[in-house]
Amino acid sequence: MDIKQTIAQNLTRLRQAKGYTQNEIAKVFNYTDKSVSKWEHGDATPPIDVLKDLADFYNVSLDDLVTEHGESFDKVYKGKKNVTNKIIITLLATSIVWLIATLIYVYLSTANSVIRPWLFYIYAIPVSSIVLLVFNGIWGKRKFIFIICSILVWSILLSVYLSLLKYNLWLLFIIGIPLQIACILWSFMKPTKKKKLSN
Repeated sequence: MDIKQTIAQNLTRLRQAKGYTQNEIAKVFNYTDKSVSKWEHGDATPPIDVLKDLADFYNVSLDDLVTEHGESFDKVYKGKKNVTNKIIITLLATSIVWLIATLIYVYLSTANSVIRPWLFYIYAIPVSSIVLLVFNGIWGKRKFIFIICSILVWSILLSVYLSLLKYNLWLLFIIGIPLQIACILWSFMKPTKKKKLSN
């Protein structure tokens, strides 16, 4: 089998093992689904920089993409385990935020503090959103940024409002409207670092 067919076969196996469609891969790399189809049929080969990006995306080496693996491609399953590990690490980091909020709640409840201890659970929401935003930026999907940013905006406003409840600052929530619009507009931005393949 020639190298073009080997790359095509490996790209197809990796995409299918991860459960992506050709259209989803095309969107991630800012190409057309027709280009991805050509890569997977061996009619065209991605440029070397795109090939490297594909290898990184699938958690394999460039060498893995250009080497014939026969029927088994163990790295595919390693990639699946990596996704599970990333989710677990993200959830563990987020759970630390809630553990800290619980410890503060218990301490303030037993210390008869003038601070309302339940507020720390409200504060944990924006802090958790920041943690999720960081981990999503490292290895998450772009589509989740909109949801996380929206939760962050509204939970910060809620935290401030509840902290200053006696002042009745409900107008604070109006600030959330332009911020939410900014989140929506940001979610429609396309990544620009990849170049389109010429047909």
